[in-house]
Amino acid sequence: MPSSPVIKPHLEYPELVARLKERGMIITDEARAMRKLYQIGYYRLSGFWYPCRRPKFDNDGKFLKDSETGLPVRDDRFQDNINFNDIIDLYLFDKKLRQLMLDGIERIEIYMRSIIAHEIGKIDPLAYEKEEFINPKVTATKQKNGRAVNHWFEWMNRLCNLINSSKEDCIIWHRKRGLPIPFWAVIECWDYGLMSKYFDNLNGRCQQKIIRRVGFAKPSTLINWLTKINILRNKCAHHARIWNRASANPISLKGFETDPYFQSLNLDLEARRRIYGQAAVIWYFVRKIGPSSDWIKRFAYLVDSKPALEPCPYTAMGFPDNSGFPRELFGID
Repeated sequence: MPSSPVIKPHLEYPELVARLKERGMIITDEARAMRKLYQIGYYRLSGFWYPCRRPKFDNDGKFLKDSETGLPVRDDRFQDNINFNDIIDLYLFDKKLRQLMLDGIERIEIYMRSIIAHEIGKIDPLAYEKEEFINPKVTATKQKNGRAVNHWFEWMNRLCNLINSSKEDCIIWHRKRGLPIPFWAVIECWDYGLMSKYFDNLNGRCQQKIIRRVGFAKPSTLINWLTKINILRNKCAHHARIWNRASANPISLKGFETDPYFQSLNLDLEARRRIYGQAAVIWYFVRKIGPSSDWIKRFAYLVDSKPALEPCPYTAMGFPDNSGFPRELFGID
């Protein structure tokens, strides 16, 4: 018989604290450390102290890297001067970062829903349920992994479920009376993913109407931004760590090559894969929606409050160096 997989033994909180201390973490208040471990969880916090573990090197003195992730392989022992309190501060910093990202993303979601409903709804108040507004490639049924797939039907099914479960007064009013729900009302039950996918599904003529309103040159770039922002939104909503996470692909800047804002920022590929580039894109949207917004100032202050852990630099957020937020590039104090 095949042997059972080896599972790490269960440890109680005092044992977990003892293990961290054995591995070189500074813990001055064991009672507080145990309290934080049972409030947050050892494994969840391990994502925040992982960069603080000692890297392993090969015979040539180079970092050993994981063959799948490409990330440095690390020893169980911590680097010098790693304090448990700093790890908790980094965890709380990440929590505030997620909340601030959601604040900016909310503005974008509501703005885009409003623009789509206005521009397409004035052509036909029930356009959202009609195929003639959709790219024919989306409405065609295809075979995928041995089953029939129709993305338009899937989108409509998702919309019907949202309408039927909605608690919005305007949706309930129409639903009870069996009346058609106009575009400007039905968007009140849309979520970000449904909105983003609808723009992606629209035919070229309708997409052009939207991008002219929001100041984009290419529909593909707006689709890219909405998709990337949706991924970030889902991470924030599900409390995933974001401060040093990298996306597989960078945010696209096609059509913005000569835009003064992006020219001044000069975002490289690494910045556009990480939270700095994502925040720059969110701010481009938010300042267009609300020119008097102070979102970028709040982001700058928060970034500069990051705990000063040497193995957790600003470059891990996509910034060009470790001097903090580049206020001069954004024209803020």
